[in-house]
Amino acid sequence: MSLITEIEAMRLAAINDFNNAADVSSLEKSKSVWLGANGKITSLMKQLGSLPKEERPSAGKAINAIKNALESVLAEKRAELELKLSLPKNPTDFTLPGRRRRLGKLHPLIRTTDDIVRSFRKIGFAVAEGPEVEDDYHCFDALNTPPDHPARDTQDTFYIAADNTNTSKIATVGNASNPLLLRTHTSPVQVRVMEKQKPPIRIIVPGRVYRRDNADATHNPTFHQVEGLYVDKNVTVGDLKGTVEFVFQELMGPETKIRFRPHYFSYTEPSFEIDFSSPLTRKMGKEWLEIAGCGMVHPQVFENVGYNPEEWTGWAFGFGIERIAMIRYGINDIRLFYENDIRFLRQF
Repeated sequence: MSLITEIEAMRLAAINDFNNAADVSSLEKSKSVWLGANGKITSLMKQLGSLPKEERPSAGKAINAIKNALESVLAEKRAELELKLSLPKNPTDFTLPGRRRRLGKLHPLIRTTDDIVRSFRKIGFAVAEGPEVEDDYHCFDALNTPPDHPARDTQDTFYIAADNTNTSKIATVGNASNPLLLRTHTSPVQVRVMEKQKPPIRIIVPGRVYRRDNADATHNPTFHQVEGLYVDKNVTVGDLKGTVEFVFQELMGPETKIRFRPHYFSYTEPSFEIDFSSPLTRKMGKEWLEIAGCGMVHPQVFENVGYNPEEWTGWAFGFGIERIAMIRYGINDIRLFYENDIRFLRQF
């Protein structure tokens, strides 16, 4: 049998072998037999040297042609077997409509917090964070609210009892004179930042806080606050008012108006309540709505953190994130934020 006749016989045998492969593994074995390093087609190439010189070109051309043809058949068969492998084992009607995956969305509280942070960052404020399990000193005493102060009555919170048998870090930090508690506001973070950093300071502190409130449409034991602190030389109430107007117009629309009313907070002097008026409040049937508290940082707070109140002045203000979200989105019950009802969350 001539080499050309042998090549044609091998081509037909190899194609038949490839077509009879039942799976990808069998196909790879057939490939090794015919096109592998020690395969039958490769052995033909090695026989070219034994042919007469004038027959070598045509034989080499024929071997390359069969090799290319077999590689093409091999690729088609592999694609066929891989497709068969990817198909479902059970009968499937591919004309049925597909199942779309629902895309996740940000929770309305996270979205509102992001908008608040974005507004403050536009005017140079950085975000600060602190522990939710706080000590009594940073939560109250350092903020000019000693144990017998009446302001503590409105911020009754959850204390963490010391357990001598518990060696965890949380249980060993507190003591009888400075017990641990769940923070009632994010103001302790302001104290911690001032203890570590010299002025000027320009921060906001968003975070979760806790109070012993009974859950109803406007109260929840767990909620979120954001507080702002600005300390520098010659800081005035005018700086406070300008910042507040900018932030609330960013959050509630350019038509928002702000007014200050005298109030009392133990850690600011003078202190104010902030009311705002906008198309959102008028939809609720109110011209003005209380939204936040603020004031100039009390000199005693500065002394507690080692600042000279004769050299530095500053302001602080804070508000509830849930309150902002409820007004923006027309929500009438704060508890909806925490029920994890997917029907409610999908609206946002």
